[in-house]
Order: sequence, then structure tokens, then C-alpha cells
Amino acid sequence: MRINRTAAIITSLAIAVSLMAASAFKAAEPVRYTNLKVLPKNISAKELQGIMVDDFQDALGVNCSFCHAGNKNGRGLDFASDARPEKEIARQMMRMTIGINKKYLKVKHPKIGSDALVVSCNTCHKGQPFPDGVE
Repeated sequence: MRINRTAAIITSLAIAVSLMAASAFKAAEPVRYTNLKVLPKNISAKELQGIMVDDFQDALGVNCSFCHAGNKNGRGLDFASDARPEKEIARQMMRMTIGINKKYLKVKHPKIGSDALVVSCNTCHKGQPFPDGVE
């Protein structure tokens, strides 16, 4: 009888640990970004981060606050805000590169962040916030 009780306790503990582990590894809800006007609404956090780092931070040599306004509480950035005009300029530039790639370079499905793009931010900016000759 003692063996049965010990086995029952061990089994119960194993089930409890398994349930806790399963709930810890449950797929997280996808992040839904707001105010995306050029990038896809269902973009993943990894894709968005890659675009922001590779296509903006590296290609223009800027950080997030170049386009994104600060939060009203003074902590961090308000990524959804359109308060900084640079954000709309960035959108126009994304539309322009997509258009050039599609119309002139015949890229079938041009998408910001894609390796298929022939013309990208870096084509003109080369690590500078303003291309040569533009002040």
C-alpha cells in the first residue's frame, strides 16, 4: 500500500510539472502593431526589427528617435505616433523604393526588408541620414 501511495504522489507531481511546462511553452499571441501604413499589418516582431535595423539604422546611420516621437511620459518612444515628419518621409521613401523595384526593375513582389529588392534605402543613403547633395 505504501508503494501505491508513493507512486500516486510521484505521478501527480509529474502531471503537475508537465502541465506547468506545457503552459509555459504555449505559443505567445502574435504582436499586433498599430499605425502601419506601408509595412504589412501582420508583420512579425523579428521581421519588423530586421527592417528597422537593416533598412533604417544601418542604411541611414540613425537610431529609432530619428523617426519615432518620444512618449508623453518622457519614457521610451511612441512608435504609433506620427508626430515626427521624418516618419512620413520614411513611408514615402519605402513607397518610392517599392515602386522603382516594381516598375523599372521588374521585381514581381517588392517588399521592404526583402533580399529581392535591387534599390533599397542604402542605394542612395549609404549610411547617412541625408544622401549626398540633399540637405
